[in-house]
Amino acid sequence: MALDLSRVKDREKLKAQREPHWQRLRVGCFLGYRPSQRGNAGTWIARAYDEDVGKYQLKALGDYGALAGNERFAAAKKDAEALADLVESGGEVRAEIETVADACREYAKTRTEAEQRFKRYVYSDPIAKVKLEKLRRRHVKDWRTRLEALPALVSRNKGDQPIHRKRAPSSVNRDMAVLRAALSKVLSPGAPNSEAAWQEALKAVRNADGQRTLYLDRAERRKLLKAIHAEAAPFVHALCLLPLRPGAMAALTVGDFDKRTAELTIGKDKTGKPRRIQLPADATKLLAEQAKNKLPTAPLFMRANGKAWDKSSWKLPIKAAVIKAGLPAEASAYTLRHSTITDLVTAGLPLLTIAQISGTSAEMIERHYGHLTSGVAVKALGTLAL
Repeated sequence: MALDLSRVKDREKLKAQREPHWQRLRVGCFLGYRPSQRGNAGTWIARAYDEDVGKYQLKALGDYGALAGNERFAAAKKDAEALADLVESGGEVRAEIETVADACREYAKTRTEAEQRFKRYVYSDPIAKVKLEKLRRRHVKDWRTRLEALPALVSRNKGDQPIHRKRAPSSVNRDMAVLRAALSKVLSPGAPNSEAAWQEALKAVRNADGQRTLYLDRAERRKLLKAIHAEAAPFVHALCLLPLRPGAMAALTVGDFDKRTAELTIGKDKTGKPRRIQLPADATKLLAEQAKNKLPTAPLFMRANGKAWDKSSWKLPIKAAVIKAGLPAEASAYTLRHSTITDLVTAGLPLLTIAQISGTSAEMIERHYGHLTSGVAVKALGTLAL
């Protein structure tokens, strides 16, 4: 008698084994089911015959844990038939994504920053080898515990010895966000309050971004620029004029700046996609000075050694200038981004426009700065001039 996987009771009677139990859906198309040895939801596999190569193509479909038991067969059947249609039409079956590390690598193909975080916190961690079909809340919770215990590098002392501090909740949120995004691409959320609810262990720490509440007004930013070392002055000045992330500013090359049209292309940022913005006069003048006599591939903001700025190199001069200028000790490069965004919001620039310029979502701007928007007049980006 032909196997029928559509009945939940019949599936529960199947023996747990390595080889899936197969049901033929049509010629050259099969749906397989592998019961769990631990009593959890079993996993589904699709198999379709490829006449061009003379063999079957396999694809793991997961456990469909977010669906009720009587709905899983229909969803798996639909995906198996879609695979068969793809194979029969000569389409290419995507590389197998079996583990957490596979999901992260797939997500990071077009996201450089995500790949850097995965290299630091995922690929060398036990969670990397966990099969997606077996990923449970406890796996992710344990990973989060290990992440929170990792010290964060603040800077290095004169002897080049690393200086660490306890990882801030905001840092944990940023590191978790990329893993959550990568897993969401290939996994459905598990049933709430169950072991299948992997996503629950990645909930962000609320009100973690306390450092973004620090605002430096124009007078304070002028003090900072007067106190900053000459080498870092152009880079810090640019952060005072444009609401870019420090990393995105540091990654700019001369070729990203078009002096003729006063436009700037931001390529490396969290969005993963280049964006082009119109520059105000003060920023145009500053960038034109920095681009003078440099090759298109050279860093727009160059250190004395010819290299671009990075987090480890801009921290020390900014920290020294903060102390010298008598500014709040927690002020940082990111404080300047927050301050410029605050100025744009209070000047009345539309939130969507601010989001596009700063490389974030209108939702995030509304969440963090929406309380500043009442009763202000609309002005241009030039309001950021110091």
